[in-house]
Amino acid sequence: MRLTIETPALLFSATSLILLAYTNRFLTIASIVRSLKKNYDHEANKSILLEIQNLNLRITLIRYMQLFGVLCLFLSVFAMLLLFFELKLAAIYFFGFSMLALLISLGISFWEISISVNALRVHLSDLAEKK
Repeated sequence: MRLTIETPALLFSATSLILLAYTNRFLTIASIVRSLKKNYDHEANKSILLEIQNLNLRITLIRYMQLFGVLCLFLSVFAMLLLFFELKLAAIYFFGFSMLALLISLGISFWEISISVNALRVHLSDLAEKK
């Protein structure tokens, strides 16, 4: 395999955009949790508590998504540094690990999205039952 210093740099823009999207998801969910907590303080409703627990799981998953995204970026930079010092074999392995970290991050993202979709379906089923 031939790896040039530009190859790991390709992950920079993709990883940066992914991390920005993860941060936006985190901030949105954090805002929803704060709002639900205020509602729960006023009326102790079990459905609100279940929703907060669901959102807590999603926040945990987003934290791991961010962790593996940052790890991807770190390993890509390290691979570039190894290429700069002409340590090609080590650079190939670190670049491979960076791609693996990105795959893990995207896999966890898919898991978090599926939890979100299921939660929305529960809300929609409640509306269907009321009709």
